[in-house]
Amino acid sequence: MIRPFTSSPLRYLSFLLCGALGVLSFAPFEWRTLLPLGLAYLFFHLVQMKPRAGFFAGYAFGLGLMGAGVSWLQISLELFAGVGFLASILFTLGFVAFMALYFGLAGGLIARMAGGRRAFDLLLVAPAVWVLVEWLRGWLLTGFPWLELGYAGLDTPLGGYAPLAGVYGLGWLAALLAGALALTVSASLALRAALAAMAALIFLGGWALQSLSWSEPAGEAIRVSLVQANIAQEFKWNPEQFGLSMKKHLELTSAHWDSDLIIWPETAVSAFEHTVRPFLLDPLESDAREHGSEVLLGVPIMDFKSDRYYNAMLSLGKEVGTYYKRHLVPIGEYAPFRSVLKPLVDSLGIPMSDFISGSAAKPLLKVAGHLAGISICYEDAFGAELIQALPEAAFLINASNDGWFGDSIAPHQHLEIARMRALETGRTLLKSTNTGISAVIGPDGRVLERSPLLKEYVLTRRVIPLKGITPYARYGNWPVIGILGLVLLSWAGRPSSPLLSV
Repeated sequence: MIRPFTSSPLRYLSFLLCGALGVLSFAPFEWRTLLPLGLAYLFFHLVQMKPRAGFFAGYAFGLGLMGAGVSWLQISLELFAGVGFLASILFTLGFVAFMALYFGLAGGLIARMAGGRRAFDLLLVAPAVWVLVEWLRGWLLTGFPWLELGYAGLDTPLGGYAPLAGVYGLGWLAALLAGALALTVSASLALRAALAAMAALIFLGGWALQSLSWSEPAGEAIRVSLVQANIAQEFKWNPEQFGLSMKKHLELTSAHWDSDLIIWPETAVSAFEHTVRPFLLDPLESDAREHGSEVLLGVPIMDFKSDRYYNAMLSLGKEVGTYYKRHLVPIGEYAPFRSVLKPLVDSLGIPMSDFISGSAAKPLLKVAGHLAGISICYEDAFGAELIQALPEAAFLINASNDGWFGDSIAPHQHLEIARMRALETGRTLLKSTNTGISAVIGPDGRVLERSPLLKEYVLTRRVIPLKGITPYARYGNWPVIGILGLVLLSWAGRPSSPLLSV
């Protein structure tokens, strides 16, 4: 048997490095196999560790993945929240250290449950624990479902399973393959052949599923324009720059009144709706109606009862309606545990950081004669919430402001997340952003057209409304989570046996 490193510092450094290299599996790099390979290496060592050592191994892996993968948080805090270099570093390190606890939990549980047991525990238990803890990270304390393993399955045959099982289904298959790879190191020739056949069947199944279409046209194509005004974040909330910002948006819009739908990004109007209604929104609505078009734009809307406000998308023109953002970003948009953390949020100096969440049962808004599933910024990371718009939604719209993150990897990661949502739901997704990356994403998850980053741009394309529903959109994450739960329940009643006895 191949033995793990005996030198603890070198061993844990190797886990940290594997996690950091795993970031290259995600956009913009898209070296898809690196994270599953790193996970196979981690699994191989975890099943030969005590639970305490397993926790620290998983924690080191998580530090590497999160530290490299969300380094853009420091850029946002220093450049745009104005907290200073040292404070931004400390806050980012604290966030990464906290997120790494989930990976530590997974590592400790795998060492406890799969260590010293049969070979198939490495194949079944370790992947199940990994994905269940990842799912936990996606909703506990409002959730942070970033850099999830399933996204590494995009642009591979595993992507064919997304309409059936969603991102956690893809993550499970990727973890299953990682477990199989770890198992082959000390397995018999017969077992290696069986594992290779299993992997081939998984890939062939995914490849075959990619040829299926889960949706069909629901009407004539509509012409859509996504306005990317590229307003620098440092100027966006400056009252002295408001007029110039609106002038740029209006100029870009006026050249595209032949579109059925024109979309401005999240908080494109950087002032409260009631303060700009007479001189901006009402005239814009009149222009839209005159040209037989509609404008969907982001604007904060005041709730006078609570003296707080919503992050909203407002439709102007033939159809009038409002969507209020439901899943807010902790710290950035509101203070969780308000009585304790409100002073911290205030100290960061983030504009518009006291939003309240909307309560709509379904994130739907009628635009250009069709119901659209709406999400604002971070909301598109939560697939289980976005599918609440299905099957009614003919297409999906995500409005974002990724200007907070500058020329970092964050906008690319966010686009990748939107691609997964389109693939899971079998719907075209229109992604409108302030500074990029704006895009039209097909129902197969492929980017049909995209804007450059940090450039003024208007993306115009004809989009076909769709109908139909994927299995994932119908049932959500529960089938996968239920199966993984059953795997762990079956483990509980089985007798221990040597790790590689087959």
